[in-house]
Amino acid sequence: MKAVHFGAGNIGRGFVGLILHDAGYEVVFADVAAPLIDALAAADSYTVHEVGEGGRDRVVDTFRALNSATDADSVCDEIATADVLTTAVGPTVLRFVAPHVAEALRRRPAELAPLQVMACENAINASDILRDEVAASLGQDEWAKLHSRAVFANTAVDRIVPGQAADAGLDVTVETFFEWVVESGPFGGDVPAIPDATFVEDLAPYIERKLFTVNTGHATVAYLGFVQGHTKISDALRDETVARIATRVLQETSTLLVAKHGLDPEVQRAYREKILRRFANPALPDTVQRVGRQPLRKLSRHERFIGPAAELAQLGLPTSALVEAVDAALRFDVPDDEQSVELRELLQTQTPEAVVEGAMGISVGHPLFSSLREIVAGAQS
Repeated sequence: MKAVHFGAGNIGRGFVGLILHDAGYEVVFADVAAPLIDALAAADSYTVHEVGEGGRDRVVDTFRALNSATDADSVCDEIATADVLTTAVGPTVLRFVAPHVAEALRRRPAELAPLQVMACENAINASDILRDEVAASLGQDEWAKLHSRAVFANTAVDRIVPGQAADAGLDVTVETFFEWVVESGPFGGDVPAIPDATFVEDLAPYIERKLFTVNTGHATVAYLGFVQGHTKISDALRDETVARIATRVLQETSTLLVAKHGLDPEVQRAYREKILRRFANPALPDTVQRVGRQPLRKLSRHERFIGPAAELAQLGLPTSALVEAVDAALRFDVPDDEQSVELRELLQTQTPEAVVEGAMGISVGHPLFSSLREIVAGAQS
């Protein structure tokens, strides 16, 4: 069995690549980072170091690596004969992966089983996004002829992979916990042979549970920790103010998840408490700047803050803690983060109303609008 994986970074090597390797796939890493791809191509193996209770070292071998920028033809040939294709590149980069997949579908022998595509991104329905980009790359007529050569299944993925030590090389340090949940419907009963993945009929509750608990909580700790002057996520959570607000934020998102998806309140309570314990793991050297990067994306309409807050406000339920977290996000000022710089420019040049409507996607008249307008005005003063 063969899997092509786009994104040879820490998540690609320490999470998706590891699981595929353990499932018996030969993994072909594709990436545009030449030094990383060259190092992988020259290596026989790398080690994933799990930290935390039950952690152990896991050796990954039987892989290859290709530069998708300079050797696109070989990448397309590999995809054309692969069983599985996965990504961990960031949702905004999927449009650059799509042309490779499109060309591979042209080359894929018609007698092969459909390519099983799973985009493992921190975004809702990322595989659908990739599918639509592939369709656009092919054009309507060609997509109609070739679409049956691939199936696209959405996923929810969860594993903390912090920034790595400068001398780590190809090795990756990760937490012991992980979760990879995949919708089963697109496969028509022929799900990929990946024992460590969980296949479910309805993915929506898993996606939102993860996004509105893990991602919302992680970003909350990062932004509050930044405001309080902390460097590490684990240190930030030892701050009473940060811990108190983060707990309230996850109580609010849990209220939404229970109301919307019928989750068991006690099971969700235990889940969010476990999440906070994971963030507090001092063996994970994660920083508030790494977790908080790209604040504009995290503040967008259907992301981890505004998404749940908007739905709660429409239900007449409390949003004060989420609004406090948004307030902290507005104060994330990191000059080497492009979106942080862009956010500062928006706050300096636009009215509060324009920021709320443009950056956050909340219109005048929405029950969340006035609260957001107030904190934006405060961040501008």
